[in-house]
Amino acid sequence: MASILDSVDQRTQLVGENRLELLMFRLGSKQLFAINVFKVREVVKLPSLNKMPGAHHNISGIANIRGISIPVINLRSAIGMRPVPINSEDNLIITEYNRTIQGFLVGQVANIVNMTWKDILPPPRSAGRSNYLTAITRVFREGNEEIVEIIDVEKVLAEIITYDIRISDGVLDSGILPEMHGRKVLIVDDSSTARRLVRETLLQLGLEVLECQDGLQALSLLKGWCDEGKKVTDEILLMITDAEMPEMDGYRLTHEVRSDPRMSDLFVALNTSLSGNFNEAMVKKVGCDRLISKFQPDLLVGVAQERLRQVLGR
Repeated sequence: MASILDSVDQRTQLVGENRLELLMFRLGSKQLFAINVFKVREVVKLPSLNKMPGAHHNISGIANIRGISIPVINLRSAIGMRPVPINSEDNLIITEYNRTIQGFLVGQVANIVNMTWKDILPPPRSAGRSNYLTAITRVFREGNEEIVEIIDVEKVLAEIITYDIRISDGVLDSGILPEMHGRKVLIVDDSSTARRLVRETLLQLGLEVLECQDGLQALSLLKGWCDEGKKVTDEILLMITDAEMPEMDGYRLTHEVRSDPRMSDLFVALNTSLSGNFNEAMVKKVGCDRLISKFQPDLLVGVAQERLRQVLGR
C-alpha cells in the first residue's frame, strides 16, 4: 500500500487547480471514509503496539516506525462507532497534522481518487453539529455509486489533544490593542473545531469575527460587498482561510481575490494544518500574505497585529 503514495510529491500542483486526492478506507464496515492525501506520510500494515498507561481511551498504543514512536488513534472509536477487535489485517495511516505525527488505525485501505473540490460537498444539515465529517462526496467503484465521508481529523485530534488558546506573555502589543476593538476578521474553514479555536483566540483581542464554511461562500460574501459599492478592506481587517475546503479551496479563493481589482489588496493569511515546503510554494504562487500553521495562537495574534500596524501606518 505504501507504493500508492510513492508519487505524492508529484501531485502537489492539483491543489492550485482546486483539486485534491483522497485516500479512501473502511473502518470495519461497508462505509467508505477518506482523508486528503496531502496529510498522509505513508500507509503500513499495523505493527505491534505498546500500551501507554494513562493515555486517552481512543489511543490504542504506540507504534515504533523506523525508530520513531507514533501514537496510534483508533479512528473507528474516535468518531463514535462501536469498537471492534484489532486484527492483523488492519492498516495504519501515518499522518502529519499541525506539526505532529500520528497514526490512524483503520481497516481496509481502498485506493486514491483524484477529485475536484467542486465535487466535495458539506455534510447534510441532518447530520447535526456533533458529527465528525467536514464533507462528503460520491465515487463510482465497480459500477456502483458510493458515498464517501471525509473525516474532520482536526475535531478528532482536538478531542484527544488539548489545544491551548492562551496568548503568551509579551505577544500582545498594548500600543495598538485598543485599535483592535470593533474591527472585523473573516474566518474561512470547513472545520467547526478550527473555526472555534481561531474565533476564541481573536476574541481575546476585541476583534469581531465573521465565519464562512468554504471558499465559495467566502468569495460570494466578498463579491457581494464589492457589488454594493463597499470597500472590502473597510469591512474586514483581514481574511484567515484554511487550505482545504469543499467547493473551493483556500488557494483558489486567494487567487480569485487577487484577480479582482476591487478587492485585490485584501490581506489574506493561510491557516493550515498542512506542512512542508509545498505550502510555502503555494503561498507565493497564489499571493497569500502570510502562512500560519494550526493551531498556534501566538502566531495568529502576531499576524493580526502586523496587519493592523500596516493599516495604522506604524
